[in-house]
Amino acid sequence: MIEHSRQDNGLRRGENPPLLKTPQLMNLKVLLPFRIFAEKTGVTRIVAETREGSFGILPRRLDCVAALAPGILIYENEIEGEVYLAVDEGVLIKTGLDVLVSVRNAIAGTDLGKLRDSVEREFLNLDEREQSVRSALAKMESGFIRRLAEFHHD
Repeated sequence: MIEHSRQDNGLRRGENPPLLKTPQLMNLKVLLPFRIFAEKTGVTRIVAETREGSFGILPRRLDCVAALAPGILIYENEIEGEVYLAVDEGVLIKTGLDVLVSVRNAIAGTDLGKLRDSVEREFLNLDEREQSVRSALAKMESGFIRRLAEFHHD
């Protein structure tokens, strides 16, 4: 005997379709002082470092704010897999499914060894720039003091 009580979609008459639970995914935005460094959707997890240690963020975690220490921030999504960000100190804010990270500097990578090399190169460049800025400031200060001494003697 053929049963005709099922519709084409496999449901019996009067039966509601099962609710499909779509996984909740986070939106991550990483801000630098003068630009948006990264804007990612579909993020499944984030691991960040504070001065007290590392902590993980999943989509259902309660909203929070954390002061970030310089270190590695990890996020994962289906497209890129696990991605590492070397970040300077900053702040992380989670509200709902949105995670906002604001840091002074960031470098991205998928290989920790290559990321380490990139960070070392970046810090060497910063040291060279910092030395040239300090040298220029020292020259300006000495010139200012010399002019002030001349003005005082006149």
